[in-house]
Amino acid sequence: MDMNKVLEKISKLEYHQKLLLKIIDNKNFEFYKLIVDHSLGEKDVTKFYRMCETLSKELEEQKAEGFVYFHPLYNKFISGLHDGLRPEDVVQACKRQGLFLTLMEEFSKYQ
Repeated sequence: MDMNKVLEKISKLEYHQKLLLKIIDNKNFEFYKLIVDHSLGEKDVTKFYRMCETLSKELEEQKAEGFVYFHPLYNKFISGLHDGLRPEDVVQACKRQGLFLTLMEEFSKYQ
């Protein structure tokens, strides 16, 4: 096996270990469980957080402009998810963990 692949796997395992320790302390860390279950790396999760931050800002801007229909934002969310993650699972996990609540509450309407 290539040494870079080995180092990548070790890095992912260390990241998952940190998340698992948090899960042990708090059973509501559903999003962290999804990360570990789907073997996502820290870069994948950082990309997800950035996407949600951007979508949250867009949601607030659109609400301020009087929009009431946010399905296009939900479509952006779906297209930005890591392969293998189901949008409904991610939305529910984020809500339980308290991540991006306003955004996830809105997205739960489209499931």
